[in-house]
Amino acid sequence: MTLNPYLHFNGECREAFEFYSSVFGNEFIRISTFREGPEEMEIADEDLDRIMHVSLPIGSNVLMGSDTCSSFGPPPKVGNNFSLCYNADSRKHADEIFSKISDGGKVVMPMGDVFWGSYYGKCIDKFGITWDILSDHS
Repeated sequence: MTLNPYLHFNGECREAFEFYSSVFGNEFIRISTFREGPEEMEIADEDLDRIMHVSLPIGSNVLMGSDTCSSFGPPPKVGNNFSLCYNADSRKHADEIFSKISDGGKVVMPMGDVFWGSYYGKCIDKFGITWDILSDHS
């Protein structure tokens, strides 16, 4: 199990993470743009080169981030420009955590298989904190 911060940007993700990389002296684990995502995501042409996902190791943690897209809604603002990403040991554990953390809150995306190979869901808890729950395990 791991818990990592996930930062959301309005087109500045690449610049921010290149800065963080230079500060901490680490290389990205992964960086991809929306252009690399599946067509069914229906991303506007002007958003295709925005960052869909980036992971930067910092010590024993991973700082993750992405840009928003116009098709996903309004841009992030300070206060809603982050989420917490919980990586569970199994799908069953992910389902248990998701059920508990979303209780009294709002399910943004129910748990399910996603195109990058994980089992994933997103919710906002009853205190307004956004959670990404995933498992890369059976």
